[in-house]
Amino acid sequence: MVQGTIDLIDSRGRKYLTADERKRFLEAAAREPKPERQTFALTLAHSGARLSEVLALRPADIDLDAAAIRVRTLKRRAEHWREVPLPAEALRALELVHGLRSVSARRAGHPIWPWSRATGHRRIVAVMDRAGISGPQASPKGLRHAFGIAAVTAGVPLPTIAAVLGHADIATTAIYTTAVGIEARTFLARMWAPSDRARH
Repeated sequence: MVQGTIDLIDSRGRKYLTADERKRFLEAAAREPKPERQTFALTLAHSGARLSEVLALRPADIDLDAAAIRVRTLKRRAEHWREVPLPAEALRALELVHGLRSVSARRAGHPIWPWSRATGHRRIVAVMDRAGISGPQASPKGLRHAFGIAAVTAGVPLPTIAAVLGHADIATTAIYTTAVGIEARTFLARMWAPSDRARH
């Protein structure tokens, strides 16, 4: 593996959610009975941001008019911010649950979710459990990797994915194009189909 890149599979298994697991996670998050936990899970899943980056988000970092959040990239030596678009339903939930249109100037500078990293991790694992997802992929990092793979699969250019995920080196982003296993079947099925038909 090239230094600085990500290992998506190791001896423990894969570290990313498949498209089906990601869908189940989003469905479970949407059913979360505690609204602030729901917005946390949806923001993490739809932004591809790191757990600590989402926990650092403040009301001032949510730009409802631009339909995006402003994320401080925490894995850079110099201060670096990036704009990450979010789907309308996730922004609507953030606006309603956290009263973003009427938030006071004092509260605008405080974290939306005043939790420790361990608490945030537990909240995501609980949603994974409700979605029937277990294994090394059932984690905040598994969601981030799933976002990267989903973006590649959707045809989003690598430089754009790198910018959204906060990667300093596009070689880190390129690892998502090499994802194998269940996700690869979508592509390999195109090669298998003619030979499968020939046998029937």
